[in-house]
Amino acid sequence: MISISLLFATALLLAPSHASTLFPFEKIQLTREYIDTLPAEDAALFAFGNQTIESKAAVVRCRYAPDDGKWPSEKAWTKLSKQLSTPTALIKTVPQSAVCYPGTNVTDDAKCQQLTKGYQDWSTHVDDPTEVFAPIYQGLTCTPPAIYDSGGCTLGGYPSYVVKASTVLDIQLGINFARNDGVRLVVKNTGHDYTGKSAGLGALSIWTHGLKDIQYIESYVDGSGYKGPAFKAGAGVQVSELYKAASDRGVMVVGSDAQTVGIMGGYIQGGGYSPLSSSYGLAADQVLGFEIVTPIGEFVTANSTSNPDLFWALRGGGGGTFGVVTSVTVKAFKETTVTAASWSIDSTKVSVDRFWDAVRAFVDRFTVNADNGTYVKIQLTPNANGKDAIFTVQPLFAPGKTSKDVNALLSPYQSRLQSLNVPFSPKITEYKSFYAAWQSEFSTTSTNADIASVFGSRLFPRSNFESEIGRSTTFSVLREAVTTGHTATVINVAPTLARSGNPDNAVSPAWRGALLHAVVRRTWASKLSTADVLAARKSFEAGIMQKWRDVAPGSGAYLNEADRTEPNWQQSFWGDKYARLLAIKKDIDVKDVFWANNAVGSEGWFVENSSGLPDENGKLCRVGVTESSTTTRATVATPAVRAVRGLLRRADAVPTGAV
Repeated sequence: MISISLLFATALLLAPSHASTLFPFEKIQLTREYIDTLPAEDAALFAFGNQTIESKAAVVRCRYAPDDGKWPSEKAWTKLSKQLSTPTALIKTVPQSAVCYPGTNVTDDAKCQQLTKGYQDWSTHVDDPTEVFAPIYQGLTCTPPAIYDSGGCTLGGYPSYVVKASTVLDIQLGINFARNDGVRLVVKNTGHDYTGKSAGLGALSIWTHGLKDIQYIESYVDGSGYKGPAFKAGAGVQVSELYKAASDRGVMVVGSDAQTVGIMGGYIQGGGYSPLSSSYGLAADQVLGFEIVTPIGEFVTANSTSNPDLFWALRGGGGGTFGVVTSVTVKAFKETTVTAASWSIDSTKVSVDRFWDAVRAFVDRFTVNADNGTYVKIQLTPNANGKDAIFTVQPLFAPGKTSKDVNALLSPYQSRLQSLNVPFSPKITEYKSFYAAWQSEFSTTSTNADIASVFGSRLFPRSNFESEIGRSTTFSVLREAVTTGHTATVINVAPTLARSGNPDNAVSPAWRGALLHAVVRRTWASKLSTADVLAARKSFEAGIMQKWRDVAPGSGAYLNEADRTEPNWQQSFWGDKYARLLAIKKDIDVKDVFWANNAVGSEGWFVENSSGLPDENGKLCRVGVTESSTTTRATVATPAVRAVRGLLRRADAVPTGAV
């Protein structure tokens, strides 16, 4: 067998023509020539998709799981480990909360107490290879008992193994191994995903968190006509890291308001709204190019001149769908002055009627706000008594505006509140740069998703705010959400085509006409029965969420912050873009290697679990296929390689959920 060091050297020599723009970790690649040198049983595990053939196209009902006789053997997993770039790159999953449960071989009361104390803090999870921000969609099978007593610790919807990617080679090997062995594949950076797309029972996870390279390009020339500053950043880079790098260069980039977001993953691939979106559009609109490993294991560039269909799809089509992105190149803009304002109004300090009149008066300002390039983040939080609420603006974020500008912008609203006899003393701060404003105005902490909640969202169009009837109807359903015990996060932002440079990409048309992105959450007691949880979800979806949809018919929802069981999700997330996205998906991912809930092309599969809950604690199975059929092992298309993958299977597979 060729040594790993020789493999690296070969990969460098055979790197594609765009190698001069690649990060060092992207130059270390798996090649077809190397596969041809492997013993037959190894080649069958790691061959590229277009190096293999199947003599009988039999259909297998489900992706293999650890309790299947066809699950890869310990020998196969060991072979994968030995091919990866470092000896520790393959991680066998042990949930963090295993320390809280006896019989897991890692029980530690002190560590359990520490974990419990910080469980709601994002920093507890973001650097872990398997943890996700939405444990409810993992299945709650191993959670600190003081948070939610799982009754034991099993893997549930956690992946069984993780490839800690530090090179393109690692990603290629992981994809090829999962595809060739019928194992489910998922992708994760920080786990900042509230619908469970980074989880999956029995899955092999590609963990991109370590891909932190950042390169500044002062004068980037793109085939689309763009000329100007740009950044190329690895898939593991978080928004806080890229913002800091940009600030050091006197520029800024379009990214999230939340520090935990992995900017180049599902965020930017799903569209990505930003404090800068009313000035520059969505994050996906800024992309100049991707480097990506495709479902067949190929490492390619997608930009305006190379693989343009894939480039179109990746800008808004959703993460974990078309491949594993290793890096993204995005536009940068000159730093600007930013002024921010924040305030809060509590209905217990004024009458309830005056409180809601004050909220309505600000909702009536949404068009003016967005047309002045602002981004406004609002929390509407109900009090326990079911009558009172708190209205918090934190912040009204105004790029390119001075404090004088913002005072003038708020003056009509202030006059209205004076007439209502509602006190109004906003905190207004002018900052010299976007980075300084972002650091100060947006929370540096983020909480782990509640273990007993459901949320959904809606994009409300500008047309809803152009008439008194439209404004009143929209305000009415927002108010009803809060007065019925829901918490609402309201984002007043307008990423129009004109502001984003009129890009041709997969972003939903609903974003282009939107003036409001609103998210609503319902919680319940943590120990409800499964039947009661399902009933609560159904009530939420058929109740307040349906009222929101009815008020904004034909619009949609932001796919990264939507109800996991969103009805008619194809139209809701992509509108008339979906048909083209599906055609690209079918062309690039013939074997459905990449699957995520409500992702492009996901219609043909579902998660089969016994509870009926919408989570990842079940096998990924084909829709409409009731029995597994016999498959013929894939063979590598070289004379020296034979069909030997059966040698790497065993009947006594690893028990599911064993920790």
